[in-house]
Amino acid sequence: MKEPRFEIFKDKNNEYRFRLLAPNGEIIATGEGYSTKSNCKDGINNVKEYAPIAQIKDLTEAT
Repeated sequence: MKEPRFEIFKDKNNEYRFRLLAPNGEIIATGEGYSTKSNCKDGINNVKEYAPIAQIKDLTEAT
């Protein structure tokens, strides 16, 4: 099995995007479009920082 990884790529609008791949190669998350690669890398770093502490809010449940 491979390691999980982030991939940076350019979309059809020439914007930088990232995707997070699981060890089996399946895409499990994608990022928004960024105008610069640096901003895209910042987005990846934000996911790395905040995902471990993020709470889950289920919007499908009645309040």
